[in-house]
Amino acid sequence: FFYIVEEGEAHIFVNVEGEEKKVKECAAGDSFGELALMYNAPRAATVKAVADLRCWVVDRNTFKLTLMESTINKRDRYEKFLDSVPI
Repeated sequence: FFYIVEEGEAHIFVNVEGEEKKVKECAAGDSFGELALMYNAPRAATVKAVADLRCWVVDRNTFKLTLMESTINKRDRYEKFLDSVPI
């Protein structure tokens, strides 16, 4: 899943040489979980809530469809711009 923090706080940790290292602090508006979805890989981090946490959750299929739609829209904008450039 892909998570978007609505309110609260969480810390993200990764395992570095057998020890947990904090790599990010998440607050409202932050997100996590995208790397595992984008690269179809196991999760590489642990997320721990340090205060009451409320998140929006996006499943894998919705995440991929949203990403694909965003990419297509961006490509269309680039094509439109390039078509308007005189050669």
